[in-house]
Amino acid sequence: MLKKHISMAKEEEQGKLGIAYLKTIWASVMLQKEGVVNESTQLKHNYVTAVFDALGIGIEPTYKYVFESSPSFEQFEDWILSNGQVSQEMINLFNLAISSSNQKLQDQTTENNVLDKKALDHWDKEGYIIIPNAITEDDIEASLDVIYTHLQIDPNDTSTWYEDHPLKQGIMVQLFRHPQLDKNRFSKKIQQAYKQLWQRTDLIVSNDRVSFNPPETDTYKFPGPNLHWDVSLKRPIPFGLQGLLYLTDTPENQGAFTLVPGFHRKIDSWLENLPHTVNPRTYDFQQLGTKPIAAKAGDFIIWNQMLPHGSSPNTGIQPRVVQYINYQPIHREIETEWI
Repeated sequence: MLKKHISMAKEEEQGKLGIAYLKTIWASVMLQKEGVVNESTQLKHNYVTAVFDALGIGIEPTYKYVFESSPSFEQFEDWILSNGQVSQEMINLFNLAISSSNQKLQDQTTENNVLDKKALDHWDKEGYIIIPNAITEDDIEASLDVIYTHLQIDPNDTSTWYEDHPLKQGIMVQLFRHPQLDKNRFSKKIQQAYKQLWQRTDLIVSNDRVSFNPPETDTYKFPGPNLHWDVSLKRPIPFGLQGLLYLTDTPENQGAFTLVPGFHRKIDSWLENLPHTVNPRTYDFQQLGTKPIAAKAGDFIIWNQMLPHGSSPNTGIQPRVVQYINYQPIHREIETEWI
């Protein structure tokens, strides 16, 4: 039987794509298809998601292909290559992260720092920071061109801002991979800021979406998302970061990213004292003191994941366009209970 000819691959084993752990994933799926389910075929969830982020492909369609086609590993890699352009930078970052024996950031020189003492003091107090000029003006223009082209939007024709498109899900746009978006992900300022805040070197970058939030009209109203958390509220809530890149100048009324400053210092006591009949996820966060974050195109915002956060209604005259970018450790504890 097939399972006699397949064994679990070593984590560091690579094929022609040059990415570690991919063969381990393939072998595990193939063995489980043949009924071999044991401790050796179990995969590390954080490694799996990181591999698929690096390759820019979806987990569900990939597993479906392997189950239905039973490809050799070489055929599996060919299938991945046929589904889009692979980023060597993403692969290199993943390989470096899982092989990192020195996870803590050491020998940090001040000349590499993006965040000075004032910025870090603000981070500790408020739970968010703004990094000015994280990408160049040329990259801003190129990024907007990519998004507008994919959405078939003319920035000078307001009627095109509201037309339906298969990539649109509310204000979220299912556009994940493009060389320009990858270039933004690898901004040295963004990378270094995350390293400073995490104080770790085993960081991988997310394969996240972009967002297009047009002004409200008589016939179009902001669909959300409103303030929320993207983390389980099971305590202790782990330290974690999130970030977004403004691609348009964004004053407070232009659908600005909004959060509750300093809530990372209060969340434990707030949850403790919240009546049992109140669902924290449906709470009226306006009562907690929300703040819209105005910033320029090219500025990057990082926030502590304990802060309630979200987009806001755009009552301005121009769209708000952003790219979500996050770095997190590959060697991290994965939450198993969602509260």
